[in-house]
Amino acid sequence: MDSIVIRILESVISKKIMADKVTGIFGARRTGKTFLMKRIYEKLNPKDVLMLNGENLDDAELISSKRLSMLRPILSEYKYIFIDEAHKIPDAGSSLKLIVDSFKGIKILITGSAPLDLREKVGEPLTGRNIYYYLYPFAIKELNEDRKNLYDSLQEKLIYGLYPEVVLAKTKREKIDILESIKNGYLLKDVLAFDNQKDAVFILKLLRLIAYQIGKEVSYNELATKLEVNKKTVMRYLEILEKVFILFPLRGYAGNLRNEITKMPRYYFYDNGIRNMVINNFNNLPARNDIGMLWENFVISERMKINSCKRKYINYYFWRTYNKNEIDLIEESNGRLKGYEIKWKESRYSAPKEFKDAYKNTKVELINSNNFTDFLL
Repeated sequence: MDSIVIRILESVISKKIMADKVTGIFGARRTGKTFLMKRIYEKLNPKDVLMLNGENLDDAELISSKRLSMLRPILSEYKYIFIDEAHKIPDAGSSLKLIVDSFKGIKILITGSAPLDLREKVGEPLTGRNIYYYLYPFAIKELNEDRKNLYDSLQEKLIYGLYPEVVLAKTKREKIDILESIKNGYLLKDVLAFDNQKDAVFILKLLRLIAYQIGKEVSYNELATKLEVNKKTVMRYLEILEKVFILFPLRGYAGNLRNEITKMPRYYFYDNGIRNMVINNFNNLPARNDIGMLWENFVISERMKINSCKRKYINYYFWRTYNKNEIDLIEESNGRLKGYEIKWKESRYSAPKEFKDAYKNTKVELINSNNFTDFLL
């Protein structure tokens, strides 16, 4: 992987592992958290690092023991403690807090899968003692490809997505098989782990409905009617799907106008490959009628990934009025707005007059298949 891809977070985290702090790498399974931890480890003196794994019962017992008589003889020899799969350790937050408080200068790096809410588990006990990062599937900026290759391989990225194993697979068949295993291995298994949920068929039905509504407002009531459940059930499952890094919502932006739509969100997939796996459609672009959805999903997820990698704190919205004027993506940071209209082939665009009048000096730009590298690299 390292000969092809340089994860942006590698250099960021390497510089940010601080004494008396817990640094966390969170994200869905199979996005490369363990690989990233090993890469950071390789830059250090191995004698300074204690490597542990939460799936190892001995390691988990040591960290969760909260017995300084057991911890001191082992931990005092190291400057760093790296814990992979930290979510497997019982009461991880308070255990790590004890270590941080008891071992002056210790530097801790942990990884955890979003499905098990490690951030929630460790966050409260470690308030003020932590810094967290999210690792997503590859951003195209991380790929060792020049602009020409990015344009030439764009169809493949729109169809199969950017999960590390998928990107590195040699054939289309391999890519599909990997996506299938990701779907069954974490998409369903880990969603079902929440509160012992049991209905995998329901989850797939819900995801399929969302997959066909990319770029459109989603009505919880409408989904509930189609799935023959109540609105609260739909909302709960969507919340779970957000926590496992499968979906993310955009809310409607509202500022100066009374007729701006804000009640119904739009949902997007973090990865196009997962979206296409859900609907079992890996046809090439000329044979598809959903190119607009694929393109919008791809661009918005890429904007989120690259901004996250650069540690830019952005709020994301769409903008739409009841008279159907709209802008696909609004980014807000420190009170400043930027707008992006996302179209596959259109070469000209002007923001709605209603928006320009209400939000003066806000730049709105077109992102299409000919200029996307200007915005996503």
